[in-house]
Amino acid sequence: MPIDFNQQVIDEFRANAGQVGGPFEGARLILLTTTGARSGARHTTPLGYLPDGGERILVIASAGGAPRHPAWYHNLVADPAVTVEDGLFTYEATATVLTGEERDQVFARAAEADPGWAAYQAKTTRVLPVVALRQTVPGPPAGASWGETLKRIHDAFRRELALIRKEVAESGPGIGAQLRVNCLTFCAGLHYHHTGEDNGMFAALGRRDPGLLPTLDRLHREHEKIAVIAGELRGLVTTPGGDPSLVLAEVDRLVAELEAHLAYEEEQLIPVLDAP
Repeated sequence: MPIDFNQQVIDEFRANAGQVGGPFEGARLILLTTTGARSGARHTTPLGYLPDGGERILVIASAGGAPRHPAWYHNLVADPAVTVEDGLFTYEATATVLTGEERDQVFARAAEADPGWAAYQAKTTRVLPVVALRQTVPGPPAGASWGETLKRIHDAFRRELALIRKEVAESGPGIGAQLRVNCLTFCAGLHYHHTGEDNGMFAALGRRDPGLLPTLDRLHREHEKIAVIAGELRGLVTTPGGDPSLVLAEVDRLVAELEAHLAYEEEQLIPVLDAP
């Protein structure tokens, strides 16, 4: 990928909370920064990634099926300490090259979800490496204020759920392994976020302003309702031979409930969070 194109994508990514146009539009995208194996300089590369349950994400060193591994892969093999930007957080991570059966299983599920990976593998004699990126040091969220940060977090959930809905709608007769992981990862992330709000932000706001307690109580009840829907979605996608039409209906139900909840939370809490 030409350096000038890379820089254009990087600049657009950082200016738009991880959203870009062109060939990466609508894709799950990160910026991966590695240390040059020879130069020692830091290099940043935009890469598509695969969710993997919340503990880590996965990237594939395809280089479009080129005969040689990309430079970023050689860099992280030499120094697995990397930096990941996902549009919301910038964090330190450790890169692990998957091997053997684990690598093959992950690549197979990636190729099932997107035949482009198999096409890249068919173009080259090298085995396309699969790399797991696991966070080691968390970073602060992007956003000029607490209210903006909350909105960015919400928008990230909106985008991911919209992408999952598209994937379910376009799936074949069953729910593929990667799509199942995508759904489960989303549900786990949403649960973690809502639990953090209930035990952290909501509790602090309630202590600071008792007048907010009715609003916070409503938001907590909505969290519980959304958790039930997410649980039913998890049950559907983990059932062998799950029916995509039933999954799609449950995703639509989750979209409706979550959007109403997020809109109400933003309307009620962003002015409070951004107040002097």
